[in-house]
Amino acid sequence: QVHLVESGGGLVQAGDSLRLSCVVSGRSFNDYIMGWFYQAPGKEREFVGAIRWSTDNTAYADSVKDRFAISKDSAKNAMYLQMNGLKPEDTAVYYCAARFTWTNNWDYWGQGTQVTVSS
Repeated sequence: QVHLVESGGGLVQAGDSLRLSCVVSGRSFNDYIMGWFYQAPGKEREFVGAIRWSTDNTAYADSVKDRFAISKDSAKNAMYLQMNGLKPEDTAVYYCAARFTWTNNWDYWGQGTQVTVSS
């Protein structure tokens, strides 16, 4: 079982930066890909980006790849989402998630953290 807890959300102004954290607990993570998703009010949950725990390889949605960056700290069992140049349309609940490297099913989810960007 994998347990994920996000933190770091808040209210910021357009153009500001924010770093979200996701602390992971449970079994060995080398078989996992960890990801970030966001869900804006009234919209579907969307993929932001992901990192393969064992290799640090990352992938991003086109809409954020020039502004957001994912990293991890294995010693702290933590994953981060650095968000720069925030826009009002980035306002959403942000979730971290985990899946095995051999599936496409995101099996484990955190509770989410709210990010609000004012104009």
